[in-house]
Amino acid sequence: MNQPKIFTLIILQLFIFSFSIAQTAVTISGNIKDKNSKAILPFVNVILKTEKDSTFVSGTVTNEEGRFALTNIKTGNYFLEISYIGYSTKKQAVFVGKLTEFLDLNTIELEAKATSLDEVVVTAKTNEISEQMDKKTFALKDNISQSGGSILQALQNLPSITVQDGKVQLRGNDKIIILIDGKQTALTGFGSQSGLDNIPASAIEKVEIINNPSAKYDANGNAGIINIIYKKNNKEGFNGKVGFTTGLGSLWVRRENLPSIRPQYTFTPKINPSISLNYKKNKANVFFQGDYLYTETQNKNEFVYRTYDNGDIVNQQLKRNRNTHFTTLKSGIDYTFNDQNLLTVSALFGSEKIIDRGDEPFFNADLTERKRLWQFLEDELKTTIMATANYQHKFKEAGHLLNIGFNYTFHREDEKYFYDNYLPTSKGTDAFKLLSDEQVYDFNVDYIKPLKYGRIETGIKLRDRGIPTNMHFIPGANSVLDVNAGGWATYKELIPAVYSNYIFENKKWEAELGLRLEYVRIQYDVNPNHVVYKSDGYHYTQPFPNLRLAYKINDNNKLSVFYNRRVDRPNEVDIRIFPKYDDAEIIKVGNPALRPQFTNSIELGFKTNWENGSLYNALYHRFADGTITRISSIVPGSNLIYAIFQNASKSYNTGLEMVLSQTVSKKYSFNINFNAYKNQIDAFTVENKYPVKNIFSAAKQEIISGNIKFNNTVHFAKNIDAQLTAIYLAPDIIPQGKIKSRFSLDLGLKKAIQNKRGELFLNASDLLNTMIIKREIIGQGFKYTSNDYYETQVVRIGYNYKL
Repeated sequence: MNQPKIFTLIILQLFIFSFSIAQTAVTISGNIKDKNSKAILPFVNVILKTEKDSTFVSGTVTNEEGRFALTNIKTGNYFLEISYIGYSTKKQAVFVGKLTEFLDLNTIELEAKATSLDEVVVTAKTNEISEQMDKKTFALKDNISQSGGSILQALQNLPSITVQDGKVQLRGNDKIIILIDGKQTALTGFGSQSGLDNIPASAIEKVEIINNPSAKYDANGNAGIINIIYKKNNKEGFNGKVGFTTGLGSLWVRRENLPSIRPQYTFTPKINPSISLNYKKNKANVFFQGDYLYTETQNKNEFVYRTYDNGDIVNQQLKRNRNTHFTTLKSGIDYTFNDQNLLTVSALFGSEKIIDRGDEPFFNADLTERKRLWQFLEDELKTTIMATANYQHKFKEAGHLLNIGFNYTFHREDEKYFYDNYLPTSKGTDAFKLLSDEQVYDFNVDYIKPLKYGRIETGIKLRDRGIPTNMHFIPGANSVLDVNAGGWATYKELIPAVYSNYIFENKKWEAELGLRLEYVRIQYDVNPNHVVYKSDGYHYTQPFPNLRLAYKINDNNKLSVFYNRRVDRPNEVDIRIFPKYDDAEIIKVGNPALRPQFTNSIELGFKTNWENGSLYNALYHRFADGTITRISSIVPGSNLIYAIFQNASKSYNTGLEMVLSQTVSKKYSFNINFNAYKNQIDAFTVENKYPVKNIFSAAKQEIISGNIKFNNTVHFAKNIDAQLTAIYLAPDIIPQGKIKSRFSLDLGLKKAIQNKRGELFLNASDLLNTMIIKREIIGQGFKYTSNDYYETQVVRIGYNYKL
């Protein structure tokens, strides 16, 4: 399908995706004293009224300590009316903004006779969702077209997000940190993405997208942060939700296999039961979330055509049939000792069992001669255990908080590969076993102090992380394994950090200024018998500032500017010294000499609101030094391709993003996300050390690319909702090459039943089966094209019920 037809088809589509912009109410607090004696004044009347027409909004009286708190206050202009027998009534202007949930007016003094008071302007904002701070929150319960799938599938329908090679991208960049409930975990990777396709979306309440993180977040991840928030109820008594989803994928063969290999998976089943429970009584709230996801998947079906400068041609296919069992259990308790002290203790268990059965035949150009058949079985078990304890102390002033947290993570990767290597005149059987035990200790202290004009956030964090890994190669006859590249290696990471963040707001201006200071020490110890690599490491102390300044043109229009400095540290798998043989002739290897990539970003944003919609525009620019990328090269006398991570030269990402949301009527609303950008990687030269030293040079690469995402929701009679999502991804550059355009269409239906306690849904992802990954790669001495017909079309049906 050509690009003009795709654009036409998209424009003609009805589209969806209602995303929640839920505002958390603001609490205004303070204390009342006698102006002369400074004595506290209990039982003072405090009333909040609107500035416009003096309409009553809320009221209370001070307690025995002279303190008061007004809750559930929305954004707007108000004034306080404070009265007490024997004292003059006092009026004080209050502006409730959008940057903090708590406002502390500190001490307000009353005196016996009238006095002229200076106006005090105070600001506040709910920060559950804050597009003004470039943070967007999306409730997954409304994502009908991906219900019952994985969190990775659900994410690809959200504005600003695209998915490529199983990794999430923000504005065309995959250097993203994935958090679960605000914390990095082994489930989704420390410093890199992993496992998102095996976390059921049914376990997730909402997703936060943060393009310009403040200093309170770890500095890793230059493209931003995605925070995945698990379901957790806090209602009184017993309540919960149960659900069951089933479905089928790979409904037909999109391209026939090359000769002499085992069949592709078709009509692959999906099963996802889930349960969410909680019981709250008096001081305790006990919660539990359990999910199981079983899938059979056509995980990869890539056809590759390789040509070499010496005239050799290789025609190959990599087919991988995958069975996955993924179980997640999360449980814990919130215990409220009193109004000021809360303790939360929770534990998470995750088990991911993967069985891959793969075939990789290698033919000549016209498929008349099979040069090799590589068949493999991968048996992998990943086990994750996480224990968390969080203590919160609430000071007497509302919103004045001290949070202390400790998090322990254990993650085991137990992987076994078995290969049958069929050559024209012989057969050999190889195997390898990898065992990796990761342990991470995180400790943090966070302090929040509300002010008259915003708040201060400050804190410390300490991380100690270790990953001992052992690779054991078991060669057979005519083995292709590099047995001297195995053995043990140990990754050690120590990161202490301190941060401070100041937020200010008045009627016309908003500002946020933060600084994070991190010390990082990385040591990678390699067994002395390794054929190439030796122990290596690095350390640094670096500042990571962030700045945001916004001008409120009026109540409906705001202009913002952002600056951010962040880092992308190589993760353990990026520097892992062991060659990976999931492809027999395109072999991936890590690089212990890899160093961090530092990125500076600036952004100019404008948001306008009207009665039933909004438009957000952002112009952004990122420039990185020491760009981390994977380099593919060959060595003299061999046609094997080695893909090795390297620090390339500088890279640049400049673009424009638009998000338009409109509620047309009670029956129909839509959302459009448009992102256009220019990616550029400067020319560079690097030295690859594995398997032998060779020099690789690349010319400058640049391209203008982007994506369009049209979403809509339609509400029919009898509690029926429908969604349609159209996604177009333009061609883009990848290391040493280009990825071609992609297009998909998702459809979903949902019907509320049983007095809206129950819900039935039916959906189909990639309805037209058009999502095919097409690449062109050019290296020194070779080039290849590939088309990956992996499974993208899935039809699901499911049922949920609220207890």
